Amino acid sequence: MKHAFYVFCITFLLSLFGCPAGGKAQSAFRILFYNTENSFDTTDDPEKQDDEYLPESGRHWTRGRYYTKMQQIAKVITAAGEWGTPALVGLCEVENDSVLHRLVNHTPLKAFPYRYCLTHGSDPRGINIALLYQRDRFAYLGHTAYRIPFRDPEKHSRDLLHVWGKVSTGDTLDVFVCHFPSRYGGEKGSESSRWDAASYLHRLCDSLSAIRQHPTLVVMGDFNDTPRNKSLRLLSSGSHPLTNLFADPARLTQPGSNKYQGNWLQLDQILLSPSLLSPDSPIHYVDGSACLFDPSFLFTEDKTYRGKRPRRTYYGYKYEGGFSDHLPVRADLIIGTGGDN
Repeated sequence: MKHAFYVFCITFLLSLFGCPAGGKAQSAFRILFYNTENSFDTTDDPEKQDDEYLPESGRHWTRGRYYTKMQQIAKVITAAGEWGTPALVGLCEVENDSVLHRLVNHTPLKAFPYRYCLTHGSDPRGINIALLYQRDRFAYLGHTAYRIPFRDPEKHSRDLLHVWGKVSTGDTLDVFVCHFPSRYGGEKGSESSRWDAASYLHRLCDSLSAIRQHPTLVVMGDFNDTPRNKSLRLLSSGSHPLTNLFADPARLTQPGSNKYQGNWLQLDQILLSPSLLSPDSPIHYVDGSACLFDPSFLFTEDKTYRGKRPRRTYYGYKYEGGFSDHLPVRADLIIGTGGDN
């Protein structure tokens, strides 16, 4: 953690004051992913199962509580940026455009040039996936939402979000944001759905090698699997393997990103294509910068299982006014000069 902090300090100073020994200007480019846990507005969508998050529901999901939730998410994003805010922010469990509009226009994030892309998947509850991007640092070119072809025709889940844009080097950065099917029904019983999602994502990433001369891929999300599970191992295999920055538990500051029934699990990941790991690449990963963002304000005492746990909006049906049941994950890239793909 300290190493990552020192590296980022140096990177930040370089972005402000000049060039490294090679004479090429560089700037820091922070990536964040956050499962925001049930970011619903207060309006009923008759086509979705969102009744639990309405003012008249048992949770009493009032406009005030909704606005507080947006402020809390903004607090996490701004704090995770330290000296600024992240260039890219992947989000999941976001209901709709209304939620994102409030987040980027009616919280402290309004001071930053964020735009967003959002999926409209087939999840029964209506939760979706989004990417926030700072338009002066990531020049949006396009995006596609991919419906996962599950073997079970009755299976419904979140789409995969693919967004691509240019960075200051002129290179195209491809970003995938995902929220794989949950473990509802048990880890083993639901495993095949996550395998289907990983297989499809793997094919989509491989297909970019035929389009881009030197593909630079960032894949981030809540995979509902740990790095040791089959779905994550699949993404790190094949002719174009991705590297999971959160595969080594010894490098994490917390035992996981989500605590369920007293057990911590690393369900949230950021994976990179091989080109982003080369220090000679015009866009490359800052070694050691990947971490769980874990400031003390994100935690509360775990009175049931001991220790601490993420401070949530609701704990059961008790309103806590917190953040999420997940911790965010982040990583830093260096953007240099030149390059074309």
